[in-house]
Amino acid sequence: MKLVYDVQDKPPFGQLIVFAIQHLLAIMAATLVVPVIINAGVSNYEAGMSPAAALFGAGIGTIVYVLFTKGRSPVFLGSSFAFIGSMLAAFAGAVSMAAGYIGLILGAVFAGLVYVVIAIVVKAVGVKWVSKIMPAVVIGPTVAIIGLSLAGNAIGDLTTANAGGHTLIAVLCGLITLAVTMLCSTYGKKMMKLIPFILGILAGYVVAAILTWIGNAAGIDALKVIDFSALTNNFSNISLSSFLSVPDFTFLTASKGFGELSASYVGTIFVAYVPVAFVVFAEHIADHKNLSTIIERDLLVEPGLDKTLLGDGVGSMVGAFFGGCPNTTYGESIGCVAITKNASVVSIIAAAIGAMVIAFITPFVAFVNTIPSCVMGGVCMALYGFIAVSGLKMIQNVDLEDNKNLFVVSVILIAGIGGLTLTFGKVTLTEVAAALILGILTNLMLSKKKSK
Repeated sequence: MKLVYDVQDKPPFGQLIVFAIQHLLAIMAATLVVPVIINAGVSNYEAGMSPAAALFGAGIGTIVYVLFTKGRSPVFLGSSFAFIGSMLAAFAGAVSMAAGYIGLILGAVFAGLVYVVIAIVVKAVGVKWVSKIMPAVVIGPTVAIIGLSLAGNAIGDLTTANAGGHTLIAVLCGLITLAVTMLCSTYGKKMMKLIPFILGILAGYVVAAILTWIGNAAGIDALKVIDFSALTNNFSNISLSSFLSVPDFTFLTASKGFGELSASYVGTIFVAYVPVAFVVFAEHIADHKNLSTIIERDLLVEPGLDKTLLGDGVGSMVGAFFGGCPNTTYGESIGCVAITKNASVVSIIAAAIGAMVIAFITPFVAFVNTIPSCVMGGVCMALYGFIAVSGLKMIQNVDLEDNKNLFVVSVILIAGIGGLTLTFGKVTLTEVAAALILGILTNLMLSKKKSK
């Protein structure tokens, strides 16, 4: 893949700002929705996690990752969905909201330390074992599963009108978003080719807004797509606080609950977070293998798997200190790099700084909350699709006439697409992790067969 901007390139300042906004739009919805899910699942406390704080945590976590990887890995870190169950467990076992916030920070530290320990082991023994255990025939379909496992999310969003409009109207807005994104990426010239997501989202948003206004004026509920309440509530009382506000950082609330900690609660947090960290480690490798294919250099060798693990682990700790959510490398970010062919780490840094700044700007967060799910669903069809295709490209040189390879790929694809998940107490193996483990075991079991 010929990149327009390579990893070390520095786009002009004007373009850089636009690239940063585009990357933020690609990752922001998922990053903001994790604390929303947690708040919906925690009913015993009046206050809830702050999506703006989670966005700030993702930004500062990404900066930490970039520093550890020496600016050679162009990916954004966002709120991890894998730890949702662990975060809910942190609140369920806490005696107060403050203690629950301490649990969030402790859990992220425990998970991050797992990465640190693995990084030390990798530094000592190297990364050849990774290629041996997870060759292309294993990692390729696993990367494809990362994209395919999100297909249901994309279609679910595509068919959702936030203001309660008709499903067909939502699909229309989403498909317009997708069409504009594809046309700009394929036929666009210069800058238009580099910002297809911004143009696609704007087109979809404008169409959805027009339909919503017509629906409101004519009393046609089927046309109502956008829920503008987030914006109208923000500007109901014009004041400085309606434009700028400090997010409810996790450490501020956590500082009030140290006296409520107990050994049993700390043990609960340990059990809830540490096993999940090993699961996310598998996804960490798959993400970086995928990104390596896109930028045509092996990130597990340079800057090295130990560096990416340290960046991801420490970035998670720092991000959770501010936003409560452990971070992870985002497939949306990798898809954005693949489609726009912009792998500039400077763009990632600008997006991270932008996330930290925007967390204080209330109207922008409110505006993002008004972007209808169907519009983001249209964009995600392309983002998740590119992840899946990137994985399939990894096996284009694999001999699928060989039954050994055929079985490995088949097991991974069926387990992943079928949604195989395994739960052991409070630990859940996601479909990606379960498919990868089955693929590794299948490959090892059949590895004694000599290739043709």
